[in-house]
Amino acid sequence: MPYLKSNYSDDFFDVSQEYGFLPSSLPLEILPDPYTPLQQLLDEMPVVLGENKFGLLNTPNAIADAVNALPNLIDHVTKEYDVRIIQALFRGYSFLASAYTLEPSFQHYRKTGDYGKARNILPAQIAQPFCEVAEKLDVYPWMDYHYAYSLGNFRKKDHSLGLEWTNLDMCVRFSGQPDEVGFIMLHVDINQHSPDLVGSVYHTLKAINKNDQIAATNWLDKNYQTMVHMNARRREMWKASRWQYYNDFRIFIMGVKGNEEIFGDGVTYTGVWDEPKQFRGQTGAQDDIIPMEDIFSGVIRYYPQNELTKYLLDLRTYRPKCIQHFFIDLEESVKSIDEKGIIGILYKNKNAEGLCLLLGILEEIYHFRNGHWQFVQKYIMANTPYAKATGGTPITSWLPNQLKAVMFQMEDTINMIDSLNEHISDQARKILTLNKQTLDQKRSLLEEQLELIKQQAFSAEKVFELNKNYGLEDEKK
Repeated sequence: MPYLKSNYSDDFFDVSQEYGFLPSSLPLEILPDPYTPLQQLLDEMPVVLGENKFGLLNTPNAIADAVNALPNLIDHVTKEYDVRIIQALFRGYSFLASAYTLEPSFQHYRKTGDYGKARNILPAQIAQPFCEVAEKLDVYPWMDYHYAYSLGNFRKKDHSLGLEWTNLDMCVRFSGQPDEVGFIMLHVDINQHSPDLVGSVYHTLKAINKNDQIAATNWLDKNYQTMVHMNARRREMWKASRWQYYNDFRIFIMGVKGNEEIFGDGVTYTGVWDEPKQFRGQTGAQDDIIPMEDIFSGVIRYYPQNELTKYLLDLRTYRPKCIQHFFIDLEESVKSIDEKGIIGILYKNKNAEGLCLLLGILEEIYHFRNGHWQFVQKYIMANTPYAKATGGTPITSWLPNQLKAVMFQMEDTINMIDSLNEHISDQARKILTLNKQTLDQKRSLLEEQLELIKQQAFSAEKVFELNKNYGLEDEKK
C-alpha cells in the first residue's frame, strides 16, 4: 500500500494529525505596511460598522468611489514572499473583488427581493494584484473557502480560549452583522476537530496495512466518534446564524460560473486578461471533512455518473494544492487495500465490528449532508426564489445527488454485516439496528421532498416540514 505522507503543507495549511485542515498558525488579522490603503478600505467596507454606523456597502456606488481612489499595489505585491501576508492579501482582494462587483446586485435585492446584475469589469488596481497573489498561492482569482472567506479569515476574541464559534470573529466581512460571523466561524469551529479525524484516517490505513484488525477497529471507532462530535458542532448553525438573515451577505459570496443571470459572460480582469473569466464561488462544499470521509469510507465508489458529480470533482480544483495532493494520495492508498476499499477488506477479514463502525461513519456522513440539505431548504429556498447555489449549481439537486450515494453504500454495508453473522459489541449492534430501522425512512423522506420540488410552485416550508414528519429534523437532534 502506498503510504500517505506525514503531512501536506504549503506553509499556510498543513494537512496532518497535528493541524487537520486548519492553518498551522492563526491568520494575520490586519495587513502590514505598505498595504495600509487596502486594509483601510476593507475596514470601511461592511454594510454595518457598529450601532448606528454604516460602511461603504450600505450606500449605493460608495464602494466604486473608494476603489477608484485605491492605489494599485502591484509593485509591492510582486515582491512579496511571506506566505502569511500573501494569504491575507488574497483574502483582502477576494473580499474587495466580490464587494465591488456584487454591490449593485445587493442594492437591487434590498429594493426588490431579487438579485440584480453585477459589475463585471474589475479595475486594474484590484485585478492585477489579485491575480498576482492568486498565482503565488496557485489558486483561482476569486473568493474561495480556504484562503479567503473561512479557514483563513478568523481571529480569536480571547486568545486564552479555544476555537468555538462564540470566541471567533472574522478578520474581513461583508454585512458586519453577527449572523455572517456565526455562519462562517462555525466552519472553523467544526474543523478544530479535524486533527483527530485526519489522524484516525492515517492510523486506520496503517493498521489495515499491518493486518491488525483490532487496531483498525479502534481507529474506525475514533473516526466515528469524531464525526458524531463534528455533527453536534455543525448543528450549532441553527443558533450561530439565523436563517432569516442569510441574505444579508449571501449575494456577496456568489461565484461567476453558473450564475450568468448575475454576471453575464463573466468578469473581465483589467490589465490581466482580455476575455472575461468565470470562476466558481466559495461554498461550504469546498470544506474538506466530507470529501475526505467519502474517499476514506468508499462513498466515492457510489457517486452517480452525472453532471452533478462532475461538479463535485471540479470543486477539488478550488482547494489549496496541498489538500488536492492529500486527496489524490488518500484515494490511491484506499484503492490499494482492496478493489472495494475499506469495506472490502473488512468483509474479507470477517470484521463485522469494523463494518458496523463504518456504517456509523456513513450515517454521520448522511447526517452532515442531510443537515446541509436542510440548511438549503431553510436558509436559501425559504428566503429567495433564486435557484442557484453560491458555487453555481442548482440548489435543489446537488445535495440529493450525494445523499443517494451514501444510502446505497449504507444498504450494502448492512447486507455485508448480516451475511457474516458474527458476534458484535452492544455499540455495534445499536448502530446496525438503528440504521436498519431508519434507512427506508431516509429514502422516503428524500423521495417525497424531491416530488414536492418537481412542482412548478412548491412550498419550501412543506419541504422542510417533511423532516419533522420523518423524525429526521436536524435542528432538534
